[in-house]
Amino acid sequence: MVSLRSHRCCGIIKPDFGGLPREPCARAVNLPNSITLTRIFSIPLLMWILGKHFHGADGEKEILASALFIAASITDGIDGYLARKRGQITTLGMLLDPLADKLLIAAAFVTLVQLNPSLVPAWMAVVIIGREFLVSGLRSIAASEGFTIEASDLGKFKMLVQIVSVVAAILDHRWREWPVGSYIFPIHWIAVIAIWFMVFLSLVSAIDYFAAFWSKIDRQVVKRRRRAFVLSRRRKRDVAAT
Repeated sequence: MVSLRSHRCCGIIKPDFGGLPREPCARAVNLPNSITLTRIFSIPLLMWILGKHFHGADGEKEILASALFIAASITDGIDGYLARKRGQITTLGMLLDPLADKLLIAAAFVTLVQLNPSLVPAWMAVVIIGREFLVSGLRSIAASEGFTIEASDLGKFKMLVQIVSVVAAILDHRWREWPVGSYIFPIHWIAVIAIWFMVFLSLVSAIDYFAAFWSKIDRQVVKRRRRAFVLSRRRKRDVAAT
């Protein structure tokens, strides 16, 4: 029998099942979620470093901002890996992880429009950020319809290009070329190519996501129509039988 006693777990009162072993409380803010929150908290710091109030005479501003963006981007893969490996996939994590990604890329490109407008004009930022909102909207509709849209290999490759383009655009603000030993990295041309490639991948991956969404939503509509047709036939049979 269930005892009238109860215990509080993570803010939720649960009944006490006598001597039966109880499952340990699942912490809402576990290690993967803490890493995701760290990525969110790094966003205002990144914007402050790239703003006008932070000054670095020898390029400290650009190097620090690049290192922070790379570290924040790497945590995107770490929190997901840990959540799956440790069995700590939570509703909070499923909400925060894509939100953190969208906020990070939006903050980076909005700041780059102000920091390096000749390299990152406003329309590029609109295309790249608009793609993120489109994918989020499609995933929300898909979830409400009972199916998911998995991240494609193209979307994962876009993430890598995104890191290269943002870091190169930040460094281009201070150096057009970067000598490393006997070799000279053409930072400006790397930034130009990466930014344009990023715009191209954003458009292509948006089309890819939309195609995947449309094919699945179309199948859902067909299933609904078939179910409605079967139910209507059953109702007619029942009415005829009575």
